[in-house]
Order: sequence, then structure tokens, then C-alpha cells
Amino acid sequence: MIITIAGDPGSGKSTIGKRIAKKMNYKHYYIGQIRRDAAKKMGMTLAEYNKYGETHPETDIKVDEYQKKLGKEENNFVIEGRTSWFLIPQSIKLYIAVDSSEGARRVFKELQADNNRNEDNYLKTVEDVLTSHKKREDSDKLRYQKYYQKDCSDKNNFDFVIDTTNLTPDEVFEKVWEYLKNQK
Repeated sequence: MIITIAGDPGSGKSTIGKRIAKKMNYKHYYIGQIRRDAAKKMGMTLAEYNKYGETHPETDIKVDEYQKKLGKEENNFVIEGRTSWFLIPQSIKLYIAVDSSEGARRVFKELQADNNRNEDNYLKTVEDVLTSHKKREDSDKLRYQKYYQKDCSDKNNFDFVIDTTNLTPDEVFEKVWEYLKNQK
């Protein structure tokens, strides 16, 4: 079984992805970190890298080809990525949603701790993070529409959608796990 996870910034995709992978003893892949690392190598933040990618398709194509290859050569893994659901069509497709203000609050809290998100410059308030997320989502939409003619935020593309705004990570995990148990 391959499980793809997409969703809104700050929705808890990574938290749930890691927990599912651990529970199922599956590998866990995180496309966001691959993109963050690629941005860092180029001396950019993720926001700058995404903007750069609007005119340089190789920034998406390279990581997307990697995902396609995983989907063809491996099984039994969890992968987080906004394009994973259509690049690995045989997967069980999960979408983790959150209210944008709550997502920004969660990311801001994480940014206050030691982390390697390489998110964006000048994120000094929750409002700064919210603005950055909006720009990121706009860039993602533009790129995915331009390169793939896909709307990666259309929840109709997913098998299971959950809004985490008012749920704890444990509550989210239990609901997702209940769904996945019935897919085996």
C-alpha cells in the first residue's frame, strides 16, 4: 500500500505521515524537505525557490520524477507531497486541511523552536507566516497548473479529507488510521 499525503501548510501532514509510517512500519518520504534542501543549496528560502520554479520547471520536474520512480519501484511507504497523489495514481490519497490562520499559528510556533524549515525570510509574526503561506499556495497553484494542468488543492482528487483545525494530533491520527484500516 502506498499512501500519499497532501494538504494545507501547517495542517499536520508531517506529524500524521510520520505516525502512519511508524505504525505500519513503512518508509516515510517528505518531498517538502527535499525541496527545502534544494533551495538551501541554491542559497534560497523555500519561498524564493518556489518563485524561481515558476520559470524554471526543473525545480519541480526533478523531484516529481523521483516520486514517479518511487511509485513504480517501491511499495509500502508514506509520501508527503502536494503532487504525489497524481504522480502515484495507485496510492491512497489523503488531504489534511486546516484553517489558514491556525496553520500559520502552528508553523510560527514551530519556527520559534530549532528547526530546518528554511521557510521564508522575515517571519516575525503569525501574520507574516500567513502572508508567506498565501504566496506559497499561489506559486504552487501557478506551477502545477502550468506544468501539469492540475489543481493540487481540489479536495475532490482525494480519497479521504480531514480538517485538523479543531483536532489534536491524536484525534487526527485515530480518524486517519480508522480510514486506512478499511483500505487493506
